[in-house]
Amino acid sequence: MSDKATWQGQTSTPTRIVLLRHGQTPLSVERRYSGRGNPSLTDVGLAQATAAATRLSASPFGSIDTIVSSPLARTRDTAEFASRVLGVDVAVHEGLIETDFGEWEGLTFREAAERDGRLHRKWLSDVDVAPPGGESFAAVADRIGQVRDDLVDQYPGQTILAVSHVTPIKTFLRGALGVGPELLFRMHLDLASFSIVEFYPDGGSVVRLVNDTAHLQ
Repeated sequence: MSDKATWQGQTSTPTRIVLLRHGQTPLSVERRYSGRGNPSLTDVGLAQATAAATRLSASPFGSIDTIVSSPLARTRDTAEFASRVLGVDVAVHEGLIETDFGEWEGLTFREAAERDGRLHRKWLSDVDVAPPGGESFAAVADRIGQVRDDLVDQYPGQTILAVSHVTPIKTFLRGALGVGPELLFRMHLDLASFSIVEFYPDGGSVVRLVNDTAHLQ
């Protein structure tokens, strides 16, 4: 137990999740929907992953107890840089995978809008709408809620580095803030950025950091 209560009144130790978005890929450069496809990091992405790992080696967010990663190559490769620096093994959590963009995978925003205009417009405002053959943001929220519960149950009071993708990270932030789906459409997260959420045993939650890219300057 902590000897000091937070402003919300919690006195127990939270589970801290340090959220790291993967580095740049070829689809990132071209601003294409990149969900379940499996592109590798570019040279810039490798440099971003190295910079993030170097930042973590200075323990700015506290000592990392465990590392979990999405199963895709771009996240696993980003996580491996951190693993080498921290001396902590990487565990894959399937729930951290990016949204399934279905038939829009690999398309630009404009290409998807031209292909499925009405559906694309509705998708941008309704989290229950899914791309053709893909996954809705509501389904992602359900999945990330289960990931959160898994991590809090498995690593109570510890600090976890979770290497994931833009939509899952936004969904973690949305859940911790307890706000509506508008956050998904109005928040920008850079590649290889850090965000931090904390979850308390009594159900309380706090966002400590959003889109920190100091290591990329």
